[in-house]
Amino acid sequence: MSVFVHKSSRVIIQGFTGQHATFHAEESMQNGTTVVGGVTPGKGGQEHLGLPVFDTVHQAVAETGADVSGIFVPPPFAADAIMESLEAGIGVIVVIADGIPVQDMVRVKRYAVDKNAIIIGPNTPGIITPDACKVGIMPSHIYTPGRIGVVSRSGTLNYEAVQQMSEYGMGQTTSVGIGGDPVNGTDFVTVLRAFEEDPETEAVIMIGEIGGQQEVEAARWAKENMSKPVVGFVAGVSAPPGRRMGHAGAIISGEADTANAKMDLMEELGVHVVRNPALIGETAKRVFS
Repeated sequence: MSVFVHKSSRVIIQGFTGQHATFHAEESMQNGTTVVGGVTPGKGGQEHLGLPVFDTVHQAVAETGADVSGIFVPPPFAADAIMESLEAGIGVIVVIADGIPVQDMVRVKRYAVDKNAIIIGPNTPGIITPDACKVGIMPSHIYTPGRIGVVSRSGTLNYEAVQQMSEYGMGQTTSVGIGGDPVNGTDFVTVLRAFEEDPETEAVIMIGEIGGQQEVEAARWAKENMSKPVVGFVAGVSAPPGRRMGHAGAIISGEADTANAKMDLMEELGVHVVRNPALIGETAKRVFS
């Protein structure tokens, strides 16, 4: 099994005819993803990559039965695209854009309160269930089917962990990039809960960053609710306080937000903490064997 996306997911792409969306939609289709069409306002009725283009998400859902959307829309228009998907009843929404204004995401979060949907991102590489469904920009060839769940704020460290796992013959059920923005749609706890409920996920790798307390809150939840082992790492040990490092949400606002402080607390809460990212795969092999 998997979490959020699977072989039977029916995917549409918002911003379908754009250059980046086209490239990644093609790559997703080659990976086995069932892409059923896309949305580009003003181009409804056309075909792109041999698939129908619609003016609205509502039309796309009505015609194709889509239940997952990948949003490749520029940041100024991304919030409207997310809310359009929510209104159309899309269940999993993956938001790639980096640089969506924080107030826009606050508005989206408020709008999504009564909607039964998972919003992954923004500022995310996406989500992949190997050989079944990929919605995002991650290099699908490094992922292999297996029994380890991966959830990460960082895209590149997600890739690094997966590559290391592959060297030890460990594959993934699903890999989720929750995104590095200060206000994101889905947090660590939501993903950990899904992995805990998935019978085929036997263990989880959780990769965090400086800034905020998501990782500690997730470790606390895992201690009280999870039966499966969690290996954790927090990037940014050498980051200076007050300076944003890469992601908009990666900023130390207090002593508890530092990488070492978070890893110390995670370790106390039972997470198998890795202090060096080069050892994620080795540690996972030791813990999960």
